[in-house]
Amino acid sequence: MALTEKIVDYPDADTACKGFLAWDDARPGPLPAVLISHAWGGRQEVFNQKARDLARLGYAVFALDMYGEGRTGTTVEECSALMQPLVADRALLSRRINAALAAVGGLPQVDSRRIAAMGYCFGGLCVLDLARSGAKVRGVVSIHGLLKAPAGVARAPIVAKVLVLHGHDDPMAPVEDVIGFEKEMTAANVDWQLHAYGRTKHAFTDPHANNPDLGLLYNPDAERRAYVSLLNFLEEVLR
Repeated sequence: MALTEKIVDYPDADTACKGFLAWDDARPGPLPAVLISHAWGGRQEVFNQKARDLARLGYAVFALDMYGEGRTGTTVEECSALMQPLVADRALLSRRINAALAAVGGLPQVDSRRIAAMGYCFGGLCVLDLARSGAKVRGVVSIHGLLKAPAGVARAPIVAKVLVLHGHDDPMAPVEDVIGFEKEMTAANVDWQLHAYGRTKHAFTDPHANNPDLGLLYNPDAERRAYVSLLNFLEEVLR
């Protein structure tokens, strides 16, 4: 194994984005690729590490940058200020993540016919909107992500398979959002799955999540189960 990594600069209109690419240079390429869309704090080191972990399994993995310039936040106020412009403008959000997909598809390490995307929290919303845009990706995985469909945004037929890994007690994706998502995907004739983990709140894969009053709580059992489901899904859609 020869794990290699580098920063990849790519544009979205006037925004200069900085993604993180990891791949095993000892494997014959081009490789199937996985995009990782970060949570509301930006492309922090934890997402670079997730890219390395998946790269060891034979994927070219790209931790993308939704905010531009690799910006990150540490406080609630900073993270909210970074995320809200994209949540408020879902057309911009869709364009930004499609710019990352275009950048990845052009990399020499990547088999552009075999690309999937996954995201955490805010990033889960991003990859669902990537699928809603009609992007030619094999599959998308939302992990404790936001589920509401955008209003007033042009959409195309969804070609990706969709997997949602969801905490049943997540206050940021309540039951009515789950039902709405299920109806949306079924009406669109999508190959979709939703795995709901009982007694599980938001951010269940984050060991630092420990605020049950806000609905943020790490759950190691749900994290383990979700990771198995993620790997099985990637194997299915990218083989």
